[in-house]
Amino acid sequence: METVQKVGEKFSGSSGQQPGQFERGHAIPEQQQERPGLQSHLHPHPIETELPTEDGRLAQYKASGKLTACSALITGGDSGIGRSIAILFAREGANVGIVYLPQEQEDAQATKEIIERDSGRATELYAGDVKDANFAKTCVDSFARKYGCIDILVNNAAYQNLVGEIENLDIDQWDLTFKTNIYSYFYFAKFAVPHMHRGGSIINMTSVHAYQGGPSFLDYSSTKGAIVTFTRALSNQLIGRGIRVNAIAPGPIWTPLIAATIPKDKIPSFGHRTPMQRPGQPSEVAAPAVFLASSDSSYISGSVLHPNGGTITNS
Repeated sequence: METVQKVGEKFSGSSGQQPGQFERGHAIPEQQQERPGLQSHLHPHPIETELPTEDGRLAQYKASGKLTACSALITGGDSGIGRSIAILFAREGANVGIVYLPQEQEDAQATKEIIERDSGRATELYAGDVKDANFAKTCVDSFARKYGCIDILVNNAAYQNLVGEIENLDIDQWDLTFKTNIYSYFYFAKFAVPHMHRGGSIINMTSVHAYQGGPSFLDYSSTKGAIVTFTRALSNQLIGRGIRVNAIAPGPIWTPLIAATIPKDKIPSFGHRTPMQRPGQPSEVAAPAVFLASSDSSYISGSVLHPNGGTITNS
């Protein structure tokens, strides 16, 4: 990776005294957004393509053609972790399609422009509701027609809303969370697999909450646990066909979902309970996604990677 500058130089405040975004103790300023949240409104902007080096500097992710001529469909690909994955996949040579809510059109268009400017690759955009099985099938079939097959599916779309007590957890919210976070994963996998061949890869985004069981995230944590089991079972089902299925369980990552769901007074301490005492950045999840999508992970299936700031999950 090409070194660009010191972490503190680029991401400190004007006084140079505030920790940078990859530094221990980094505190995000208070902010709040309406759902689903837009990346363009976040401050500071999440880091999409840079990673920290051992000497305290930042380096641009440097591609090496790991996904040349592959086709990758990514749900929730307009912003946050999904955007970073889309950009890095395109840098590695993949043709990318991103699925997003119509309210996220601004972010989706920005992602498309970044990819086309950064990698010179066209990006397919699919606006709609991942909870709708018919929409999922339309996206998958359209993308497969465009590129002849689907090599990589990334199930990343998610919904969360904090509720402290089970008595206050609305049944409609329970349904909404499950239909967004696990039904959609089933839909997209079900419709994508017929278009996939030996060497294909499915990556499902679970969460550290699947292992910790966040008390204010009962429905969200439950779906993320379901995703882990779904990943393992689907891996066992597809391994004989040469299709690998894995998952990533991020810890606290700075994305629009956080600004749209966490109380604004909790934002400055977001990520500070991890051993690294800082929030993670989308690039720190996207790089492991490249690994799982590529032949570098050819002997890995049914597994979960844990970019979570050092939290021990025993998985």
